[in-house]
Amino acid sequence: MTNGSNITSFAGLPVQRFNPGPGGRREAARRAGQAVAWRIESGYGDGEGVRAAFDGLLDTVGGATVRALVIGQWGDPFEDPPPLDMLTGARDRLPNLRALFIGEMTAEECEISWIKHDDVAPLLAAFPALEVLWIRGADGLRLSPVRHRRLRELAVQSGGLPVEFVRGIADSSFPALEDLELWLGVQEYGGDVSVEDLAPILGGADLPALRRLALRNAEIADELAAAVAAAPVVARLRELDLSLGALSDAGAESLLLGQPLTHLTALNLSHHFMSADLAERLAQELPGVDVDTSDEQDEEEDGFRYVSVAE
Repeated sequence: MTNGSNITSFAGLPVQRFNPGPGGRREAARRAGQAVAWRIESGYGDGEGVRAAFDGLLDTVGGATVRALVIGQWGDPFEDPPPLDMLTGARDRLPNLRALFIGEMTAEECEISWIKHDDVAPLLAAFPALEVLWIRGADGLRLSPVRHRRLRELAVQSGGLPVEFVRGIADSSFPALEDLELWLGVQEYGGDVSVEDLAPILGGADLPALRRLALRNAEIADELAAAVAAAPVVARLRELDLSLGALSDAGAESLLLGQPLTHLTALNLSHHFMSADLAERLAQELPGVDVDTSDEQDEEEDGFRYVSVAE
């Protein structure tokens, strides 16, 4: 997934945009109780618009019917973080919220590296039954230490992931987390995570339920591949994803020479800079694994390799 268009489904549910106008409210009332992921948003410069849409949605369909929520623009996302207080303040009105996507905006709506964020630990504390949390953008994103027993899927899509957030994962407790997806991005846009910073995740001791690990969109993809080749957590994964990044033959060689990967069901390396020979070797040496080496890229003349999503 990239950020070229708005999503049409989330957490296994079709996305339904809530229009706070009279016609939109009538349509929402008709759909009240249906299995949909509700989307709310507001135009640029209208910071109160998303709050009005949120209140209108809950008043119209009843907060207890909302299981999944997608939040798009919130006025000036390139200047202000999302209104998390809006959500935490309504915790009692959303007893069945299980899935949340914050910042679901296209590049045209707001470049991914411009989307402001803040500490999301209070949000997790307010919704102990939340199972899925996706975040797009990472400027200012933090995670204070938190214990959350139910979260099973966490994804952060960014052009540059701050190391503070990764350290927050290491300092937190997510015993039910099965799926962790981090877009590491590039240093130019705040991506200062190193392989050493990822050591607690790659060790896996504090993520006992993890079955899918995606370290995507990384300019340090070769270093990641070398670390993954010896990482203890890999032995119990079903899916490993190093896609959207700058993986080259050096990274592919590390994967081939490292620990066995034949237990995986899927290995995603799409958007890469590997040679055709190395890509073919991976497929041949992992015959029972769904190896995705599509979207081969060419290095620029100076040898520069680029990630799929940066600014």
